[in-house]
Amino acid sequence: QVQLVESGGGLVQAGGSLRLSCAASGRTFSIYGMGWYRQAPGKEREFVATISWSGSSTYSANSVKGRFTISGDNAKNTVSLLMNSLKPEDTAVYYCVANSRETLAVRDYWGQGTQVTVSS
Repeated sequence: QVQLVESGGGLVQAGGSLRLSCAASGRTFSIYGMGWYRQAPGKEREFVATISWSGSSTYSANSVKGRFTISGDNAKNTVSLLMNSLKPEDTAVYYCVANSRETLAVRDYWGQGTQVTVSS
């Protein structure tokens, strides 16, 4: 099992910045990547960004490219999301995810979520 704890959410004005952090514990040796998803009220959960421990490659959704930056520390099993130029439409619960390669399959572990609210 992998446990994830997120921090850093809050209320910010449009154009402002926030940094989200997530730390993994437990079966961390099986993690091969971490990332972020978000879910706005009444909408489905959507992909935001991911980082792979293999080569530290990153990938972000088009809606956040140029504004959000994902970074991670493989040794510490932590991932951060620096969010700049925030817009009201970025308001959502942000979830950290850890991708784990286990004995018979890959599995995603999810954090409890942290609220980000951007006021106009």
